[in-house]
Amino acid sequence: MRTTDDPVLARVLDVIRANALEIVPDADPQAVVPHSSLADIGANSIDRADIVAMTMEQLGIVVPVAEFAQVRDIGTLAELLRRHLP
Repeated sequence: MRTTDDPVLARVLDVIRANALEIVPDADPQAVVPHSSLADIGANSIDRADIVAMTMEQLGIVVPVAEFAQVRDIGTLAELLRRHLP
């Protein structure tokens, strides 16, 4: 899934991917890419909330819910989470 030269962003993408595949085990691992949405891989709204919550917990961050309003795909989700890392 690494599509960036930023190792921190690549790590965030890897965590999202691992959590997405855990929550949606039938998802095609090749489909979990930055330009895809979590819905594209078969995640329903509860799955998406679980994926985001697990990822934030593993990264040790908290992101206000309002900031997710502009997230449309896995790449922008990763960038948002990356901005909240210490």
